[in-house]
Parts: sequence; C-alpha cells; structure tokens
Amino acid sequence: SAGTGKNNYCATYSGGESEMAHGINIYSEIGKLNRVMLHRMGLELEALVPDNFERLLFDEIPYLKVAQYEHDCFANVLKENGIKVHYFTDEVAKSIKNENIRKEFVKEFIRDSDVHSNYIAETIEQYLLKLPLETMVDTIIAGIKKADLKINKIDSLGDFVNKDYPYYTDPMPNLYFMRDPGTFIGNTVNINCMKSKARKRESLMFKYISLYNKELVPEGTDINVFEGGNFIEGGDILVLSEEIIAVGISQRTSAYAIETLAEKLLNQNNTFKKILVLDIPKRRAFMHLDTVFTMVDHDKFTIHPEIEGSLNIYEVTLGKSGCSQFCSSAYSLEDALKNELKLPAVQMIRCGGTDIVAAQREQWNDASNTFAIAPGVVITYERNSITNELLDKSNVKVIAIPSSELSRGRGGPRCMSMPIHRDHIN
Repeated sequence: SAGTGKNNYCATYSGGESEMAHGINIYSEIGKLNRVMLHRMGLELEALVPDNFERLLFDEIPYLKVAQYEHDCFANVLKENGIKVHYFTDEVAKSIKNENIRKEFVKEFIRDSDVHSNYIAETIEQYLLKLPLETMVDTIIAGIKKADLKINKIDSLGDFVNKDYPYYTDPMPNLYFMRDPGTFIGNTVNINCMKSKARKRESLMFKYISLYNKELVPEGTDINVFEGGNFIEGGDILVLSEEIIAVGISQRTSAYAIETLAEKLLNQNNTFKKILVLDIPKRRAFMHLDTVFTMVDHDKFTIHPEIEGSLNIYEVTLGKSGCSQFCSSAYSLEDALKNELKLPAVQMIRCGGTDIVAAQREQWNDASNTFAIAPGVVITYERNSITNELLDKSNVKVIAIPSSELSRGRGGPRCMSMPIHRDHIN
C-alpha cells in the first residue's frame, strides 16, 4: 500500500517517463526499474518432499497453485509500474534455438546433473532433444523422472546406489530466486558460481543466456565467469552507487571470489571504484547480505538489528598495477554509508523495530529483503506488517504483495528478481 501502512498488492507507483531501456544498465539499487527477469515457478516445487529438503535447500513445501498466484501478483505489480518483465524460461529457449548450441547445452546439463552412466546419459540426451524447445527447458527445470524414461539398464555403481531415487536429474526449486545465478552490474554480466550443487545448473542456464541471447545481452558486453571454488551469489551483491558496490562474505560467497570480482569489475569499462565487503554471520537465516540489509532510498536502508554490532567491514580498491589492495574500514556501517555515498546522514530502518522477537520473526520471512523499483518505492511481503509500517512512517512507499507460500522458500522480493536496466539516479 503506497504510503498508507495498509497491505494491498494492487498498489502502484507512477514514476514518469523513463530513459530508453536498451542493453544493461545497473548502477544503483534504487534507480527507476525498467527491465527485470523473473522465473514463474512450475512443477519443480512439486518435487519437494521432507527426504530431499536438505539436498534441495528447502525447509518447507510451498503450495504450487498459491505460490504461482502470489508470483503473478508480484509480476503484475511490476508490469503496472511500466516495468518490462522477462521470463527466464523464455530467455533460455531463445539462447539455444541453434541446434548445435542446444546439443552442447544438453550435454553440459547432463554432465552437471551427476548422471554417471553413459547409457543413461545418452538416453536422456536423446529424450530432451526430441522435445519442443520450450517443453525441454521446462522439463530440465522440473527434473527428469525415472518413471518417464523407464530405463532398465544400469551400468554404473553411482546409478545403482541411487536406483530408488525417483529422478535421473534433480529438479531446480530454487530457481524462482532469480537474484543468485547471475548478476547484471553496471554494463557487465556476472555468471555466478553457486555454493550448493543443487543450484549450479541455474548458473549454467544463465551462462547460455549471456553468451547466445543477444537481444538480452548485447554483443561486446563484458562477461565475468566465476568457476570452480570461486563461490559468489547475487544475493550478496548490492550496487550502492555508480562508484560503490557492497558485497557480503556470507554462507554462500567467499572472500576469494570477492577479490576476483574486484579485479574483474574495477578494471572494466565502468565507473566503479571501490567494493565495501561486509562480513556477515554464516547462518541459514542470514544466507545472503540482502536478507539482512538492503537500500530503499538515497539515504535509507533496511537492516536486521542482529548484524549491526558484530559487522566487520573491509574496503577493496585497485592499485596502480591493477591488483587488489585491501584495508579494514575504520567506520561503522552507518558511517561507511555516509562517507562513501557522500551523505550528511543515513537512516537505518530496523527489521521488526525494537522488538527482538518481531525482528527475528520478520527477518525469517524476509522483511529486510525489500526490492526498490524507484527511489523510496519498494515491494515487500505483506506478512511483515511491523517492518512495512516502519518503512511507511519513514516516507517509503510500500507495495505489499501476498506471500504465504512464496516466503516458504526463504527469500523475498529482491531475491526473486534479476534487474537488467535501471535509470541513473541524480
């Protein structure tokens, strides 16, 4: 509800005329959003059962029909505010229209799905390549069931040991959290390296978009690829300004990867000069930086109060040789933000306010994971009523969406979105 403190997912914001939204342009967290990528979840959520929660990184089973309704509400709010929504499955399909590229993609997908048997791998490859393109993409995301192929021959120990597991290739239920597998930063692309094996194929799909979908990623775009143990996920990357990026050392992003990011990004053709590194607790509740800290306006930020006292901050810049140089920040987070963003003061809006029980409850349901679609205009989950009211009282326009099922995946509106183009901010 824009500026009223009530929850109403239909509320909209009219931001006036936007710049021409061509190409990639992400130089802030809050500039007027023009284009974004989402994934509308499908049958991959129906694959979740208690036996595979740990394997697939879930704590609960969202009800698919309601989750899709809630996700459609999210997408509709974006569209009603003049934002073009690209759907991930459509963009993947565009990237693999070429037969040779499609064959290579399928081979890589099977390799990354831990299919041990050559016979099973060849059967899956033949099965996928016979499907219509869009169906093939949906099938890959939903997981390939053993009941669908009925292969009786087993010629590897790995497949014999796992013969009772119902899938040849795991589903990808985390994919609706579009923020993580790839990141558009400035005018560049990051193909991220996911910490968990359950999510690595999401980055594979984003890689094919980045390399072969020229409508989305123009020819000549700088593409940074993170591989091996160089773990970095998009939920830990916040573009604070045209010069400053904040990155979290978290449960899923390593200090080594952040150093690699600095050496790639700060040497490329953009305006970035420094990375602020925020070392956050390595806990499930705090899995990414954006689950405890986000930017909602030029001088306003949401934050989970539990990280404020113990937060170590470091600065990464480039020396004359182009190599990273490091120092510990002498500032608290609040002072660092004032200093780096050249502001007289900043306002830290605490998740749940001063009530520690409310703070923990609403942070678990991603109250800190706000998604700005313009300066001072954010999309949130309606269930986080205390934090939403605090945002409203701070003159932040709140568009609250239904979230009873979306929130079961432990990610909020920012987690579910991959911004492609924002207006520059003044």
